[in-house]
Amino acid sequence: VQLQASGGGLVQAGGSLRLSCAASGLPFSSVDMGWFRQAPGKEREFVAAISWSGGSTYYADSVKGRFTISRDNAKNTVYLQMNSLKPEDTGVYYCNAQLSMSESYWGQGTKVTVSS
Repeated sequence: VQLQASGGGLVQAGGSLRLSCAASGLPFSSVDMGWFRQAPGKEREFVAAISWSGGSTYYADSVKGRFTISRDNAKNTVYLQMNSLKPEDTGVYYCNAQLSMSESYWGQGTKVTVSS
């Protein structure tokens, strides 16, 4: 299983970024996907998740109304559209594939830096 995250970068507060995570080696259209992030000196935290069909989405309270998770099963890709970015959104963003309760995979992460 490979999860290749991209789209991170440096952006000013109030700006937008779109992260992508291209997946391979797994039955993508049957797998729930998620985004997590880890700020410097902090633990990794949940950001957003989407069900295998795209019919259900979930967000951390801190990003509700600003971030949107989506997926394209034809392209084996999950996205995270991030708007109205804040300095506290800074961190390394990781995509996650949850194949079962006991089996999940992580991508290598993409760094997001939001300047004030």
